[in-house]
Amino acid sequence: MSDVEPGRLLWRPPEDLVRDAVLTRYLSWLDRRQGRAFGSYDELWRWSVEDLEGFWTSMWEFFEVGSHAPFERALAERRMPGARWFPGARLNYAEHALAEPDDRPALVFRREDGARAELTRAELREAVARAAAGLRRLGVGPGDRVAAFLPNAPEAAIAFLATASLGAVWSSCSPDFGTRSVVDRFRQIEPAVLLAVDGYRYGGREHDRSAVVAEIASELPGLRRVVVVPYLRDAPPELPGSTTWSELIGDREDLRFEAVPFDHPLWILYSSGTTGLPKAMLQGHGGILLEHLKALALHLDLGPKDRFFWFTTTGWMMWNFLLSGLLVGASVVLYDGSPAHPDLGAVWRLAEETEMTYLGTSAPYLHACMKAGIEPASIADLSRLRSVGSTGAPLSPEGFGWAYRHVKPDLWLGSISGGTDLCTAFVGSCPLLPVHAGEIQCRCLGAKVEAFDPDGRSLVGEVGELVLTEPMPSMPLRFWNDPDDRRYRGSYFDVFPGVWRHGDWIEITDRGSCIITGRSDATLNRAGVRVGTSELYRVVDALPGVRESLVVDTGRLGEEGRLLLFVALDGSTELDDELRSTIANQIRSQLSPRHVPDMTLQVPDIPKTLNGKRLEVPVKRLFMGADPDEVATPGAMSDPAAFDAFVRLARELAGSEPDPTE
Repeated sequence: MSDVEPGRLLWRPPEDLVRDAVLTRYLSWLDRRQGRAFGSYDELWRWSVEDLEGFWTSMWEFFEVGSHAPFERALAERRMPGARWFPGARLNYAEHALAEPDDRPALVFRREDGARAELTRAELREAVARAAAGLRRLGVGPGDRVAAFLPNAPEAAIAFLATASLGAVWSSCSPDFGTRSVVDRFRQIEPAVLLAVDGYRYGGREHDRSAVVAEIASELPGLRRVVVVPYLRDAPPELPGSTTWSELIGDREDLRFEAVPFDHPLWILYSSGTTGLPKAMLQGHGGILLEHLKALALHLDLGPKDRFFWFTTTGWMMWNFLLSGLLVGASVVLYDGSPAHPDLGAVWRLAEETEMTYLGTSAPYLHACMKAGIEPASIADLSRLRSVGSTGAPLSPEGFGWAYRHVKPDLWLGSISGGTDLCTAFVGSCPLLPVHAGEIQCRCLGAKVEAFDPDGRSLVGEVGELVLTEPMPSMPLRFWNDPDDRRYRGSYFDVFPGVWRHGDWIEITDRGSCIITGRSDATLNRAGVRVGTSELYRVVDALPGVRESLVVDTGRLGEEGRLLLFVALDGSTELDDELRSTIANQIRSQLSPRHVPDMTLQVPDIPKTLNGKRLEVPVKRLFMGADPDEVATPGAMSDPAAFDAFVRLARELAGSEPDPTE
């Protein structure tokens, strides 16, 4: 794939897609209703971020959002933080997700071991009615928190929608999270009810979590009841004060939807928590509803004819995003298990079996398929698949090229980027625009994304800090236990007052596409030449024998530090002088001589967050001399042992031997 140069044109939208796209219908609607005609996507985007009230009101009207009370105006206070959206409106997210209860598929579920289930929209609504009745019997009402330690299965979706229908607040963790990770999250929010599985299956193995559930429950003050969902066995072990899922849904009542204010909390999502307690971010019914209608319908072009999938767990915001496919009438495909079991072709075979039209995954998964020589089109019938989405990390130009060669030549490939913080993408796909290798198609409607230099000047054609200079409805309402908004302001608004600084480097090209080059707090600035970490990974991770890499620059402001490269190799490769030379030559020729590492070190694995992102900043701080206990918490890592190896290396490089008792 080395012949896929950055920026190469790979795809243009076919005439039938442009003609039938929801975005095209929206443009026609604007013209008919308001006399607004736009000659290009860029013109539409500029209007959407300048006339915020006009744009978001049009979203409300175009998608026919139902409200139990009228709103006074779309944006009562236009500031960040603290924007006030649609005051007076009273609605419910679940009421929109469960509209039109007919025989169309709502949830299509597959499990790694072959277990399966499907629910129509009518059956899903019935199941939600039963779960809501059960939660109501447990005393759950508006504002109460319902926590879930559940896999990506129908029970999780049903319980979430039931929680939302009551006006209660949902929060979930995947059952592969460690005990401390879960307690650090749920203890903050003091849930009334905990829903949990007895275990899960992953990679061909069973993992019993009964003891973990008991320990979690014992550390949650104010917990009224544990609801156990059997997953490994028909009769899970009993826990004190627990009930079963079948008992919870045993009785039926008419499904009622609590009409809540636009900014009433819908769910709580969490930051990675690498340096302390995870930040608990509340997002509202109305903001998520409007944002996800816009993102899924206008940008991903999803509707009732689609089967929408994203590989995710309940511990990642993409699970919340995926379930919002119900808002636009799509069938949501749920999968619980490893994407690499029994091999990396599992997800592509799942696409054939479930007749996916949209397959969402992570850039690391696509890169892994590329490196392993997987050719999806040769192992699965992908004739119904029209779109592949990629997020979680920048997708390299080679990754784009691989998809067009080995998935489908007429594929609409959508690289997107956003964050848990807003539970959406603010740069992403557009059905009316071409796809260029290594580039994200556009800035999303209503998202005033800019690239800022250090002085707050907007850049085009140059790399700068990714900022949002206008508010969006799905921004956090607040953080939990942050009454004066100190943590909230410090997280996003401490660099550019009144402007959201997201923490990524972005380049906005002169054609309006976007390139994300990595975290801005982990950039590699050597003698004035700045390179994003993702650019270096693109070079190093492509080399034979290299599984994955991580790079940090230990320089402080105004002084030169060491550039350290860590490589995790496959089982047949050792880091010798020849491989070091190959790495150096590739970096020198493809990036710059200044970014040849001062040291290249072999490690067993690359430490990552629970959501699979490389721990660049904690590793950087570690090798700058910080105390390991202050830079990262084990509960925030997918494999704490991987970080321990870095701790030992840091001590060795500092001239002290690691403690042999550790």
